[in-house]
Amino acid sequence: MSIAKYGIDLSPLRQSAQYRRLYVAGFVTALGSQATYVTVPFQLKNLTHSPMAVGALGLFELVPLVVFGLYGGVLADRLNRRRLILLTEQALMLSTAVLFVNALLRHPQLWVLYADAFVVAGVASLQRPSIEALNQQYVPHELQRAASALANVRYTTASIIGPAIGGLLAVAVGPASVYVINLVTFGFSLALLFTLKATKPLTPADTGDLAALRSGLRYALSRPDLMGTYVIDLLAMVLAFPVVMLPFVAERFHVTYALSLLYCGLPAGALVATLTSSWTRRIHRYGRAIVAAAALWGLGIAVFGYATSLWLAVLGLAVGGGADAVSGIFRSTMWNESIPPDVRGRMAGIEMISYSLGPTAGQFRAGVMAAWTTMRFSLTFGGLACSGSVGVVAVALPRLWAFDTRSDVHVAAVRELRARENPSQHS
Repeated sequence: MSIAKYGIDLSPLRQSAQYRRLYVAGFVTALGSQATYVTVPFQLKNLTHSPMAVGALGLFELVPLVVFGLYGGVLADRLNRRRLILLTEQALMLSTAVLFVNALLRHPQLWVLYADAFVVAGVASLQRPSIEALNQQYVPHELQRAASALANVRYTTASIIGPAIGGLLAVAVGPASVYVINLVTFGFSLALLFTLKATKPLTPADTGDLAALRSGLRYALSRPDLMGTYVIDLLAMVLAFPVVMLPFVAERFHVTYALSLLYCGLPAGALVATLTSSWTRRIHRYGRAIVAAAALWGLGIAVFGYATSLWLAVLGLAVGGGADAVSGIFRSTMWNESIPPDVRGRMAGIEMISYSLGPTAGQFRAGVMAAWTTMRFSLTFGGLACSGSVGVVAVALPRLWAFDTRSDVHVAAVRELRARENPSQHS
């Protein structure tokens, strides 16, 4: 296994053509989607000039995230995952076309932005568990940590380039220009996704959806260590998610490039942390690493919220982004190493709720608290509350704190199972 100079192992991309196609398709999609992600709040801000109106986007995403996230996990285990990914990708492309048409109107409609957020949240929630399950399926067990780091590189790189492009074009040209670029990226990703091989369902056909969902939830509840990762991620995002408030924070600094620079802060920190993540291979107690990283995330966001200079605000975001990346590496590796393939899709649905529902609720919390108090208090208090709350979780769930990949029985069982199955991910 060759390790790149900065600690990134490219073996998963070299060994699995299927994983390589899925990886590149995900990167292309993320570029356009990240640009759109920052453009919608910007467009709402210009139309309403209200932090609460921007934060309210989260309310329209809450229900579809929960309902379709759980159901998407059930579908990921019982349907052809490739077909489900293709259908949902086309639906996401259509939703972007709606945003494009609305942006061309002389008076863009607010309700379209909120309705589109509802639809996108639901469709993405149906899709994500299948993607996560395929990532496990295509990558050998011993390369799961390397795949987690690669996933961070993909996401953070797209999160730097996409928002930078989106922020600049939205201001200089208009939201419609960003939406049309996203349509092009969806076209490229669909072309790659069509080349993936069909996958065999893992849940028996005679198992009902509700029964499959209940069995998945029972498995999650039987694993306090897993539940701890979900709770910590949820708390970190609900209490300290800053992204949708960036347009308002940028107004403090009175420079045209402030918004783009702030949007780059989190992913830049995450990218640096991922590119220098070779040290994570020496860490076997994943739970402790997750708790420490989540606490550091909160402190970084607190610094960002309190900062009176642009560069200190960016530094706080970079520290938070780096900590979040480290947490993500350990969480994803823990999930893929210790969760059996036949329940991986359903667990991915729960995981998706923890890391998607959190930002959605977090943006609403930040908007409401900023409206009631100040933007600085909302962000600083949220970051400090995050750091304190994850420590409480570590005490309340000792199985998470004690998790050790070298001795965990679930890791050993999954390793043995995958070795017997001799999966075709190397093709």
